[in-house]
Amino acid sequence: MSKFWSPMVAGLKPYVAGEQPRMANLVKLNTNENPRGPSPKVLQAIRAAATDDLRRYPDPSALALRETIARYCSVGAYEVFVGNGSDEVLAFVFAALLRHDRPLLYPDITYSFYPTYSQLFEIETVQIPLADDFTVRPKDYRIACGGIIIANPNAPTGIAMPLAQIEQLLLDHPEQVVVIDEAYVDFGADSAVSLVPRHDNLLVVQTFSKSRSLAGMRIGFAIGQRPLIEALERMKDSFNSYPLDMLAQAAGVAAIEDEAWFQSCRREVMDNRTMLTSELVSRGFEVLPSSANFVFARHRDRDGADLAKGLRDHAVIVRHFAKPRISQFLRITIGTSEESRRLLEALDQIL
Repeated sequence: MSKFWSPMVAGLKPYVAGEQPRMANLVKLNTNENPRGPSPKVLQAIRAAATDDLRRYPDPSALALRETIARYCSVGAYEVFVGNGSDEVLAFVFAALLRHDRPLLYPDITYSFYPTYSQLFEIETVQIPLADDFTVRPKDYRIACGGIIIANPNAPTGIAMPLAQIEQLLLDHPEQVVVIDEAYVDFGADSAVSLVPRHDNLLVVQTFSKSRSLAGMRIGFAIGQRPLIEALERMKDSFNSYPLDMLAQAAGVAAIEDEAWFQSCRREVMDNRTMLTSELVSRGFEVLPSSANFVFARHRDRDGADLAKGLRDHAVIVRHFAKPRISQFLRITIGTSEESRRLLEALDQIL
């Protein structure tokens, strides 16, 4: 610890991102990146934006991108907030909308950035246990709280909540903000954006990193009624007026506009997920029902940590969480058909 650190920094437990290893002939299935690259139209838009204008500041409101997202989601541009990846958007959400006198509620097994943000912004929390089948039960959230955040589909389980259950949460807590974090929604779940017009306490957060293959550009957004969006804008403009650069804004517009590429990518991922699930089950794995671009699986006889290590020895990297209730599971990103083949061959040798 440096003598120059503030007390807050000394007490932080930072989020640990997925490993980005440098290994020869690596099959990287640990960070839920899309196996296909971005749309060629996105690359063309980035090249077109890389001009002498980069000496200028970007549009601080990212209006063209917000308007494009708004048309796609059938909302108003004033109901869209954009940020430097959905992680930054979530940070603003925690600070602006979820810090209250009563505790924030979220599942005990969920995106591990939520505890980090709660600590950073000094938010009291209560973690609600998932059911034995790893689903979220809305009735368990019927307690006094300052807000709720749920990843849907959940991470790392991949299990999605139906819209009826999300709406029940909104009805049960009309005076609290309910945040639905939809990083993986495009791979088989129903988006809660359709509920925004009739629920002023709903905020939906999405990202371009997964289904639109733009993890390297850092584009995230939130959709909600105007008072929630205004709170995020006030927070953003007190922190960084220019979170999205010109290239990211151009890439985001092009990604939304190339619907054919988007649909082709998500279908490929879902088809590969079905195949991989079947193959894992045939090898003795239990695989939770996934609506994400990954599967969460445990073997009936083999230890999860040992399997992760064995796969690494074969240059196949998956994610293992040494945490209560899920220490026997592996989170496996859906890769290409060839990457899936390499994974299965490695498992066959290990097993």
